[in-house]
Amino acid sequence: MGITFMTEHNLGRRDMLKGAATLGVITTAGCTGGGDGEGDSESYQISIGGTSSGSSTQQAGQALARAASQHSDILDISVQVTDGWTANLYEFDGDNISSMGVDNNSLSKAMNEEGPFAEEPVDSLPMQGFVFTNLEMHWVAMEDSGIESTADLQDGGYTIYPIQPGFGTRLLTEEIIKEAGLWENNEINNSNTSDIPGAVEEGRVDALCVYGANGAELSSWVQEVDVRSGGNLNLMEVDQNFEDAIDATPGALKKTLEPYGWEQDVTGITDSTTSWVLAGQWAFGPDVPAEATEEVARLSAEHGDTIRDADPTALDHSGVDSMTEAVIPDLEVHPGVADYWEANDAWNDEWTRGETNE
Repeated sequence: MGITFMTEHNLGRRDMLKGAATLGVITTAGCTGGGDGEGDSESYQISIGGTSSGSSTQQAGQALARAASQHSDILDISVQVTDGWTANLYEFDGDNISSMGVDNNSLSKAMNEEGPFAEEPVDSLPMQGFVFTNLEMHWVAMEDSGIESTADLQDGGYTIYPIQPGFGTRLLTEEIIKEAGLWENNEINNSNTSDIPGAVEEGRVDALCVYGANGAELSSWVQEVDVRSGGNLNLMEVDQNFEDAIDATPGALKKTLEPYGWEQDVTGITDSTTSWVLAGQWAFGPDVPAEATEEVARLSAEHGDTIRDADPTALDHSGVDSMTEAVIPDLEVHPGVADYWEANDAWNDEWTRGETNE
């Protein structure tokens, strides 16, 4: 099966996707099974809402698509550009996508009608698939900004980049920055991730929140920031006030981070920093057949080498149990994923199996 990548940069906007629901809906067709498919008579197409071009979710989705192309006779995966993890939940609620990458914080906020979902709640939520990444967010500052610590931001007057609006990483980061009292006194740069490397190169930003995945590699847009910064970035120290803000924010896991993935030496101020970590998972709606998501789970567990060839940050799911590490107990698990977990002794009866529309 081939791979189709839908890469229009504005495809994720709600106004652009209205009336284009077929992009996210499974289609089935008669197919003679074989190979890894072992005789299945149906074939399936999944179009995953993969957030922005160059994002960790795009990279992970394209790696999964490659695994399907090489190792499945029943599944074809495409990846479309959207506005981010949080935005994907609105796209799902609008029937514009049925499969997506999404983070646990956005899911939790949507379930409880908190954060952006307090003013604009969603009526429907996807079912959980499984964790595919842990994003480790942290601060860096431009060398000529004079910023060495988050404590310096208390004085205000700086331009900071708290990640692209609509991203789940932005939702969590914004919440922590506000909790720390650093939001109002500083200027917020709301550029897309595709535009922020240029802003860094031109000196239009003082401090940035960036992230890598699973201790392995920086997100693609952060790599571009690295290249275009002229070697002028440094890790920032994190003061107790900001650490307390991380601790006070549900959905954030605090972790000491040693830098990885940078082409430049970012340890001019400190050798390590404090990061806030967010789990991202694949999620699927009831229009997606159980057989399709079971195949997604099988590919992730049995063909990790192919996935990591395309995405070096990919988690190792060969043990299957690792897939379950980010399960939200109060949200249903897609039945196909549940079937795969049950078959591999990884299912917990305290979780809830969802239902499809089949």
